[in-house]
Amino acid sequence: MFRLVAAAIIVFIGLFSTSHATTVLITGANRGIGYEFARIYAERGWGVIATYRRQQVPDSLVRLAENHDKVRNERMDVTDHSMIEDLAEVLSGTAIDIIINNAGISGGGSLTQRFGNLDYGPFRSVMETNVSGPLKITEAFLDHVKASEQKKIITVTSSQGSIGSVNRPGLYYYRSSKSAVNMIMANIAKQLKAQGVIIGLVAPGATDTDFMAEVRGRIPLGDAGERTAAMIKIIDNMTMDQAGIPIEYDNTVIPW
Repeated sequence: MFRLVAAAIIVFIGLFSTSHATTVLITGANRGIGYEFARIYAERGWGVIATYRRQQVPDSLVRLAENHDKVRNERMDVTDHSMIEDLAEVLSGTAIDIIINNAGISGGGSLTQRFGNLDYGPFRSVMETNVSGPLKITEAFLDHVKASEQKKIITVTSSQGSIGSVNRPGLYYYRSSKSAVNMIMANIAKQLKAQGVIIGLVAPGATDTDFMAEVRGRIPLGDAGERTAAMIKIIDNMTMDQAGIPIEYDNTVIPW
């Protein structure tokens, strides 16, 4: 009799409980490192919310969703705060284990960022995309992350933002943006520690993507899939002790 009652209770609980699906949201997911994040997590069987900026869903994400039924494509321009808030509202009630602030722009490379002949036009776009975008997303989606099991917000940074590593001039806008986002995330890491949210910073190093087209063939570039897999391994094992600390793909700490 006891076994029958116990079995009935288990069945009753099962009917009214929902299991948590591990979910990641990735910005700039349609190409380069962002796409590799989306692909690898999709192949793991995770729920993937892949965001993109274009008017139409990029072909890369169309194919990814066709091959993985847990991929959800959503348009979101990280410089448009209303769009960020709207998507956060659409996803209200959805627990998101990991947010990856990946979307970023260089500002035109050396063509626009050469001291003495600076083109100031791209500066604002770089800061809005690389700095205020991740900040706004962290604010807007905080409740989604707090409702999850892993509770991680990760920003893709760069060793180019390391003041201690500067050995030659250049990339004034891009480097400044990465230094700024590092400082912002280090601050938020302190703010959210008591709430159990880990704010992480990971860097891929020089990677063979369109982002690095200007220097392709001039410096060694790592494989995008391999570098992204290495960053995911760091994210998997990241603890609160590493919150707010920029970590390179090879697990070394980037000097401030």
